Amino acid sequence: MSAAARSLTRTPERQPIEPLSLRRVCGLFTTGVTVISTGPSGRAEGTTVNSFTSVSLDPPLVLFCLHQQSRLHGLLQESGGFTVNFLSGRQQPLARHFAGKRPDAFADVPHHFTADGLPALSEALAYIACTTVDVHAAGDHDIVVGEVVELALPGHGEDPLIFFDGSLGPLQTAAGRFSRAGEPAAPARVS
Repeated sequence: MSAAARSLTRTPERQPIEPLSLRRVCGLFTTGVTVISTGPSGRAEGTTVNSFTSVSLDPPLVLFCLHQQSRLHGLLQESGGFTVNFLSGRQQPLARHFAGKRPDAFADVPHHFTADGLPALSEALAYIACTTVDVHAAGDHDIVVGEVVELALPGHGEDPLIFFDGSLGPLQTAAGRFSRAGEPAAPARVS
């Protein structure tokens, strides 16, 4: 299209995207639920996060998004790392627990410390301990990138906790629809 033709073409006016509308639409993307934990010198703090993803296998990198006003920011900088704790379907109360702002959130919650001194939930479906390698500002959140230095599967075989349409709940697996990690998938049937 020529420059003259473009100047005659009307550009539609865009309406601003309302934050609550964006939240409702993005809430229709099913995600897993994690607790990000960190803390220097044997201290432990955590927050519930569903904005987690794997980035690279070589080097092993993951990321999550953390609100810039989160109470974890200072501890994350002090500790230099974090643990991503994947929650199982039975840990919905734990997700709500860490979503709140409570002092001593790890009191009465089974946890241990990784080889690098990072807190990890002992009964999580799985966990990944990371060294922070980069933080990128992005709107009202920061994108935190970490290199995986330790991983474990304490709750291997349990169903995951998922977040969908504003609700938390266990993934309801149908027989043969999903396979567990390490188990062969059921053969597909063609009708």
